Amino acid sequence: MLLTSLFFSLVSIPGPGVLDAADVKSSDVVATNKARAANGAPYCGLGKEFHSGRRSELRKRLGKGWVLVRGLPDTRDYTAFRQDKVFWYLTGIETPNAALLMNCDSGEELLFLPRPDKRNESWEGEKWDSRDGWVAELAGFTDVRENDTLVAAVKEALEREKQVWISMHPTVILSGSIDRAGPFDNAQAKDLLDGRTSREKALKEQLELLGAEPKDMASELSEMRRVKQPEEIDALRRSCRAGALAMMEAIRSTRAGIYEGDLGALMGFVQQREGADGPGYQPITGAGPNSCVLHYSGQHRRLGAGEMMLIDFGPELDHYVTDITRAWPVDGKFTPRQLEMYEAVRASQAAGIAVIKPGAKIRDVEKACREVLVARGFISMIKHGVCHFVGLEVHDVGDSGKPLVPGVTFVVEPGLYDVETGIGIRIEDVVVVTETGCDVLTSECPRDPAEVERLIAEQGILELDRGR
Repeated sequence: MLLTSLFFSLVSIPGPGVLDAADVKSSDVVATNKARAANGAPYCGLGKEFHSGRRSELRKRLGKGWVLVRGLPDTRDYTAFRQDKVFWYLTGIETPNAALLMNCDSGEELLFLPRPDKRNESWEGEKWDSRDGWVAELAGFTDVRENDTLVAAVKEALEREKQVWISMHPTVILSGSIDRAGPFDNAQAKDLLDGRTSREKALKEQLELLGAEPKDMASELSEMRRVKQPEEIDALRRSCRAGALAMMEAIRSTRAGIYEGDLGALMGFVQQREGADGPGYQPITGAGPNSCVLHYSGQHRRLGAGEMMLIDFGPELDHYVTDITRAWPVDGKFTPRQLEMYEAVRASQAAGIAVIKPGAKIRDVEKACREVLVARGFISMIKHGVCHFVGLEVHDVGDSGKPLVPGVTFVVEPGLYDVETGIGIRIEDVVVVTETGCDVLTSECPRDPAEVERLIAEQGILELDRGR
């Protein structure tokens, strides 16, 4: 999925199965979580060791003072609850109305959870509460308090230390990203008929009224999230494979006469079958002229003979988002012009990936990609940059000017768009920097044009459905 800045009743069918340890590297924690979830039991994110380690690293970076992070309240509608990304990153706890207060000097950790509500749980299932005896075992917190005592605990903490670290990073949940959440909050605050401030700013103001000295820790959290831990990379691998399998099924099922939305719905089905939490963002499924609209969301056009189909799609799985784009001919065979543009984009991406290694910078990748497209005479068809971080958010946080180090994950997505002919082509893959170069996490979905054509020729799920 692009950053718009230049810099930056179903039939029973065969097909890919649910991911397991034989398919993708998976930790014991993930296997345990899946078993617990299948039985309706609670579990803690990527495991208490991971989240405890993130808290410890944050305290080390901040040095002194208190850290206060609030989870999100319950939903205002009938949608599944999804936790704020920052709170989940530090705790692994998915339940609503939770909070974390910890001290950087002493290492004290106070977890605040709701009081037990058995009636609510009888309607909505198990939720974490302050009296659950398994909280320490699953999440590593030994001091668990009722959430209505949070303000009193903060007041007591301020008697010892006035400095309180909070994150001014906008609230982001499933399908969200900072580049949309931040402008939304700002526009709402400036609306003369609304004027509501962001949740983060409101917290800062309330702490000041209590006599605290709030400081923003978003930059420290961003740097921690920029460099992924092994557990996070494993989660991304699972997410990327789910996205690649969904994209491959869309390619197989492409035929003239179906709708863009048919492929979008199909990919949603496949991602869910692979264990996804939901979409990482609104899928972009554009045929013909719509393939040239960077963030097209209509999905109402019929695919026409001779057109290109472009899909930009990514599931969120275990809270980590993939981001993959492919473009292919509806007819199953590239025309000479389509192939010329496609091969230019493919060569551009290959050039960018080739320069990725520790010490390089994202601007080096951007430069290598652009040089190929310019050299082939396509400068007028370049409409966007090439790279952005990916992780807990599709456009994840981090300083793109810093040198790359092992564990950094981002996308490489050059594209060309001929508005006059309605040919839009973009190839996007997720990479992780390694000790010697990089690993392409979405490589299972083919990019070679001959392999793409062979995949289109295969029978897809939609054809099986139509043949019932």
